[in-house]
Amino acid sequence: MAVMVVGNTKGGVGKTTTVINLAADRARAGRRVLVVDGDRQATAQKAIAVRDSMGLLPAIACATYADGPVLRSQVLTQMDLYDDIIIDAGGRDSTALRAAMSLADVLLIPFEPRSFEVWALEDIAVLVDEVRSVRDGLRVCAFLNKAEPGVMSVDNRAAGDALAAYPQIEYLSQKLVMRKAYSNAAGAGMSVSEVKDKDPKAVIELKKLISAVF
Repeated sequence: MAVMVVGNTKGGVGKTTTVINLAADRARAGRRVLVVDGDRQATAQKAIAVRDSMGLLPAIACATYADGPVLRSQVLTQMDLYDDIIIDAGGRDSTALRAAMSLADVLLIPFEPRSFEVWALEDIAVLVDEVRSVRDGLRVCAFLNKAEPGVMSVDNRAAGDALAAYPQIEYLSQKLVMRKAYSNAAGAGMSVSEVKDKDPKAVIELKKLISAVF
């Protein structure tokens, strides 16, 4: 059983889109998946509700716990019922994010290849240090989301190099390039692997990211 939190203290980096794509792909691989929405906006829950309304299978369980203590107690109660629990934490230093990090096996941090996005990683790095001071075993990974296309992108390379300033965060070479396919799929509660008109490049990128973090 794996508990993953997709989080960043910076908003707008694609956390919910990532959560839905990961969850749907893992469910399609035969995993029993629970999505926990830790954001009061409940965007992930709305996406899963769209999936349910379309009758898509496999079904994905979803619950919203925006309050940290409630999230922690509920996830602990349900751990044995699922193979994967994927938590969507809001874009700020919240009680839900802290509670999720206290339980998770993996913290996955999406960030964009922009200077202000990289600077914002300092806040999550400090939070990682705090959590690790009271518990062991938390793997922390960051990946480029909405990355520039092309292997020679200066912005992508600069962002990856800048992450070296935060040794507590593992930088993944796997990235998700800026493609409408991800958000379009997530809006319907799906992954890019199951939509009708697949973007083959997006499918490959998602598979590589999943292999790196699970």
